[in-house]
Amino acid sequence: MKSDPRKNLNDYARYSSMAIQMLVIILLGVFSGFKLDQWLHTKPILTVILSISSVALSIFIVVKDLLRK
Repeated sequence: MKSDPRKNLNDYARYSSMAIQMLVIILLGVFSGFKLDQWLHTKPILTVILSISSVALSIFIVVKDLLRK
């Protein structure tokens, strides 16, 4: 039994876009934390906080997206 190639392509595009979305959110959080730490002279504190927050946010968005579809 062969599966529909269009469905496989749609699934690939869907999961790829989720991965890219997660990567962008995490990179923005890390970069923002780094720049804020430089500006406020609070070495690693904001980088760590925003990194963890961005990972949690990206996981939340992906789970919400998976449950919706």
